[in-house]
Amino acid sequence: MVQQISVFAENTKGAMRRITDAIREADVNIIALVTNDSAEFGIVRMIVDDSEKAAKALKDAGYQVHCDDVLGVEMDDTPGGLNAVLKAIEDSNTNIDYLYISYDRTRSMPIAIIHTQELPELEECLTYNHFHIFNE
Repeated sequence: MVQQISVFAENTKGAMRRITDAIREADVNIIALVTNDSAEFGIVRMIVDDSEKAAKALKDAGYQVHCDDVLGVEMDDTPGGLNAVLKAIEDSNTNIDYLYISYDRTRSMPIAIIHTQELPELEECLTYNHFHIFNE
């Protein structure tokens, strides 16, 4: 499992740059990032190489930050790679809340970042189905 940081930010000009500036100043590298927005606020979810350091830097910069565990699973970099992961998840009857795709630069593999309330069950299912679990 990996630690995901969620940052709640106003949907204004320069908001993303201010977030990434706080992370840059803390000398933390962003591994994966996805944003969801509404008219006034957005949620920036990210995986970084030092989640404690990044969370502290963001909190010190005045952001509301939430950290939680997610599962990163490698998938084939071919058509149907994500579908194979989703098929295993569906067969296990595990519900996922959301997912996004990143890339493990060390192993040169795409990674599905998955949030679920059933993390231990999902990890067991994917390991049983011979998927490699990504760790920070």
